[in-house]
Amino acid sequence: MSSRGQYQPVPLSVLLKRESSNEKIEKPEIVHGLASQSKKGEDFTLLKTECQRTMGNGVTTFSVFGLFDGHNGSAAAIYTKENLLNNVLNAIPTDLNTDEWVAALPRALVSGFVKTDKHFHKIGKKSGTTVTFVIIEGWFITVASVGDSQCIFDSANGGIYYLSADHRLDCNEEERERITASGGDIGRLNAGCGTEIGPLRCWPGGLCLSRSIGDRDVGEFIVPVPYIKQIKMSKAGGRMIISSDGVWDALSAEAALDCCRGMPPEAAAAQIVKEALQANGLRDDTTCIVIDILPQEKPAAPSPPPKKPVKHLLMSLFRKKPSESFSYKDKEYMEPDVVEELFEEGSALLSERLNTKYPVCNMFKLFMCAVCQIEMKPGEGISVHAGTSSLVKVCPWDGPFLCSSCQEKKEAMEGKRPSDRHCIDSD
Repeated sequence: MSSRGQYQPVPLSVLLKRESSNEKIEKPEIVHGLASQSKKGEDFTLLKTECQRTMGNGVTTFSVFGLFDGHNGSAAAIYTKENLLNNVLNAIPTDLNTDEWVAALPRALVSGFVKTDKHFHKIGKKSGTTVTFVIIEGWFITVASVGDSQCIFDSANGGIYYLSADHRLDCNEEERERITASGGDIGRLNAGCGTEIGPLRCWPGGLCLSRSIGDRDVGEFIVPVPYIKQIKMSKAGGRMIISSDGVWDALSAEAALDCCRGMPPEAAAAQIVKEALQANGLRDDTTCIVIDILPQEKPAAPSPPPKKPVKHLLMSLFRKKPSESFSYKDKEYMEPDVVEELFEEGSALLSERLNTKYPVCNMFKLFMCAVCQIEMKPGEGISVHAGTSSLVKVCPWDGPFLCSSCQEKKEAMEGKRPSDRHCIDSD
C-alpha cells in the first residue's frame, strides 16, 4: 500500500542525523478520540499516550494505539491487546538512543507479532484477530498490521498516506499466490449445485484473511507476520484514522476525512462511525480511532530591535549581501517540510523480515532467539536463513538465530512441514 505523495524515500540515517543536531527534539502534541458501535463485542482498542522508556541517563515518552478486531470469539483480541506491546518492547535492547530505537522498531514489531501468535496458540483457543498497531515517537510514525483494519494519515501539508495493508483474500492477489504455494486451498463457500457465494476464503478453516494473530484451526500459512510502514511527518502534523472494516466497507479514505473536517478527535471519530452506519447499517462491530498530531504551540517571538541608521557610506558598500550569508549547511534546513517515507515491507518470510536492511544487528544479543527472546547456548540457535534459497551465500553461523520451536513455526508458515495447529488439545 503506497501513499499518494510523489516524494522519494529518504534514508533514515539522514533524517536522524538532522534531528540529532538539536539535543532536545521538540515533540508534537497528540490528541485522540474513540467511537465504537458493538454488534458482536469482539473489537478492542489500546490507547496509550505516555509510554515511558529509558534513554541514556533520562526517560522519554512515546505513544501507542492499537485496534484488535476479533473473530470467532474475543480471546485472541484480548490476549493480543494485553501482550503485544510488551513482546515488541522486549525485542528491543534498553540501551538505545532515539535514532537506534526508531530504526529497530520494524524488526521488533515482526518479532512481537510472531511471539504473541505463538504463545496464544498454547492457550488452545480457536479465535483470531486482526491487528493495526501504531507507535508514534516524536515525528516518526510506525504502523504494523495484519488483517483488514486500515490506518490512514492525512498530512496537514496535503496528501493521504495509506499506512496499512489489506490482507483480505478478495483483494490481495500476492497473498493468494503465497497461500496456494504453501499448500492452502482458496475458494468461496459452496451453496450447492455449483453455486459459490461470499468472499474468497482459505481452507481449511474458511478464513477470508491471509494474515492474523490466532486462528489455530486454520493452516499455518495464515501468518502473523505484519506489513510495516514507517514515515516521518512534517512539522505541520496531521490527522490519523484507524478503523475496523466496518468503517472502510462503507467509506473511502477521502469520505472519512471529509465528513469530520474541523471537528476535534472525539467528535470526528463519532461522526465517522455515524456515517458508516448510515451507509451500511450495523453489520459488524464498527470502531474508529482518530488521532490529531499537532505542533506544539510556541510563544510569540520578541520583536527585533530597531535597526540603527548607517552613519557612513563605506559601511554600506562593504556590508555582506544577504545571499552571501547562507552557508551550504544552512541550505540543508531550507528543504521543503514534507512527509518522508522511511520503511515499507510486507514479506511473509521471517528470513527477509528479521534480516532488516537497517544496520541494527549489533543491537541484538547474538545468542538469543530473534522471536521469543529466550537465551540459547552457542550452537543451539538455528540461523533464520537455514533452508532458504537466498542468492547470497549464507553460512549456518550467520544470524539472527531462532530457537528450535520458533524454527518449527517458521518452517510451517513457509509450507515446509505439515501444520501442527490441529494437534493442540483444546481446553
